[in-house]
Amino acid sequence: MQETRRQIMEILRDRSEATVDDLVGDLEALRGSITSVTVRHHLAKLQDDGLVNAAQMRHRSTPGRPQHVYSLTELGNSHFPNNYPDLATNLLKQIKTQLPSSQVNVIIEGVADSMAMEANIPLEGSLRERLDKVVEYLNYHGYDAEWDLHREGYVLITSNCPYHKIAQEDADDTLCQMDLRLISQMLGVVPRMISHMSSGDDACTYLIPER
Repeated sequence: MQETRRQIMEILRDRSEATVDDLVGDLEALRGSITSVTVRHHLAKLQDDGLVNAAQMRHRSTPGRPQHVYSLTELGNSHFPNNYPDLATNLLKQIKTQLPSSQVNVIIEGVADSMAMEANIPLEGSLRERLDKVVEYLNYHGYDAEWDLHREGYVLITSNCPYHKIAQEDADDTLCQMDLRLISQMLGVVPRMISHMSSGDDACTYLIPER
């Protein structure tokens, strides 16, 4: 990989997310002068390769224009060694082994509810506005999400599973149920799953009826 792109990925890994200005500053400390135009060019290439997520809007805590922040995709993170997937897989196996299914469900629902609280999406406003915010949250967490119109309302599509390695070993589709709960809590509407990647479909698709 081109050296500057590798350094950008390392900065995003260490920072979790960064603006172009952040990247310029860190790269200058590593290698000397570099322009924001050059950094944007490298970010575009990394996005084309599926290694960096599309820029997400971050509002400042102080007055000023919102900033665009960049982060690594799951594929981008996979370029750096870690044992998180194996740890999570074994933790899920142990939970299922040690606890009855009803308690496992309570734990998984609690995880989804915590994530929904973190997303902090107001239930006021139109369903379309909430869908926009849900898609923004899911994309930040690596789902590659979008929504579209449907004759019964809307359809939410996620083309990437951030937990695919764990989900492959999850015969009960526990994590899929967690996603369903998460989307339901963020939208305030219970969706219906109409396609499923673990069943061989190209994407997980959720029908959200217009109330």
